[in-house]
Amino acid sequence: MFFQHIYDKSLAQASYFIGCQKAGVAAVIDPKRDVDTYIEIAKQNNMKITHIFETHIHADFLAGSRELAALTGAQMYLSAEGGPGWEYEFPHIGLKDGTIVKVGNLKLEVLHTPGHTPESISFLLTDTPASDEPVMLFTGDFVFVGDIGRPDLLEKAAGLKGTQDAGAHQMYKSLQRFNALSDFIQVWPGHGAGSACGKALGAVPSTTVGYEKARNWAFRYANNEDGFVKFLLTDQPEPPKYFAMMKKLNKVDRPLLTEVPKLKKLSNDELKEAMAKGIKLIDTRNKTEFEKGFIPESINIQGNNSFATWAGWFLTYEEPFILLADESQLDDLTRKLMRIGLDNIYGYIPSVNEWEKAGGRLNNAKVISLSEFKPLYENNGIQLVDLRGVAEYNSGHIKGAENIFVGSLLNNLDKISKDKKVVIHCQGGDRSSIAYSLLAKNGYANILNYSAGMNEWINEGNPVIF
Repeated sequence: MFFQHIYDKSLAQASYFIGCQKAGVAAVIDPKRDVDTYIEIAKQNNMKITHIFETHIHADFLAGSRELAALTGAQMYLSAEGGPGWEYEFPHIGLKDGTIVKVGNLKLEVLHTPGHTPESISFLLTDTPASDEPVMLFTGDFVFVGDIGRPDLLEKAAGLKGTQDAGAHQMYKSLQRFNALSDFIQVWPGHGAGSACGKALGAVPSTTVGYEKARNWAFRYANNEDGFVKFLLTDQPEPPKYFAMMKKLNKVDRPLLTEVPKLKKLSNDELKEAMAKGIKLIDTRNKTEFEKGFIPESINIQGNNSFATWAGWFLTYEEPFILLADESQLDDLTRKLMRIGLDNIYGYIPSVNEWEKAGGRLNNAKVISLSEFKPLYENNGIQLVDLRGVAEYNSGHIKGAENIFVGSLLNNLDKISKDKKVVIHCQGGDRSSIAYSLLAKNGYANILNYSAGMNEWINEGNPVIF
């Protein structure tokens, strides 16, 4: 058996390439949208991709199953569980609990494991030449390392009322099925640490059934369903805004994007004309570079592993946008965006240099140190805004700080004062740089960014309240 784990750090998303070397055929489980990765693996190992599997209708990324099928001719094998309303709306082969699919000498058995979503399935893999016993379980968003999938996304992100409690009870029952599996089976989940699909995912890529039985918090509630449901639904992180669109696009028929787009470099005149029409400029530079000088009305979303997630909060699927990014980063950033379906890139500019040479002005961000922040705070003459998530805020915050999560900032501008100085902060400055740029774009002139945030505040021994 050939096996390769493919991991996208930007979305903490795992996909899998498994192949039967004797038959020269392979399958991909939960492929990302830039599918050239899998085609290259197949080429290097003299295999043909014949099967494509998905564990569920994903909310956090745009699956590349249809792109991969279009390029390879492989068949798509997707869940037929979940009941009315949970059907994929494009041609595929439906899978039910107990269905067995052969990929050469590899056998995959379908387990219906609802809870995260009603149609969620897992794949139990047996390498038949080596053993009659299953050796791997691909769980998607069912069981993670140290955590389990969240059942609240359908309600919070997609607006399906009443689904989170039902999903939590389904998850409890699915875990009983997991509990009956042999301890030695390897568990390969759909996500790792940093994903918004759980509360506290482990950082290692895989685990075993036995390890999760012993260490995963969920199995401490084996005889307490109500306690399990309560704990599971408490303190889940805010689901990114784009999740609702992913649910739709992964279910319905849609246009395909079978290669990474090449972006157009814009002249200063083209940039000015586009921005005059309201097209957003996303400055992907590091926050410290942004602070030194930024093009007015640009939005700072750093091109790091969180780039796609934050872009999904502040860009819509209908609007075009422009990137400010070094040319060496364009391929990486474009891939990150296409993985969540943000394909409408109007063009890019490589730096602020040409803007300045053409007489364009730059603004500077007002960033303050701890020594500058303390007198303002102690004199009580400011509005202090904590931009972190609710669970982070509740785990300890500066006395008097108001909690406005950065992802919901644009819906809460009425809560930001225009009459006095406003100090914003997060944990370490990435989110506060986003917020600063958004507030500046919306005409707020008295914003100060305490960029070092809670990390420095706590490390210097300052008090927090709960």
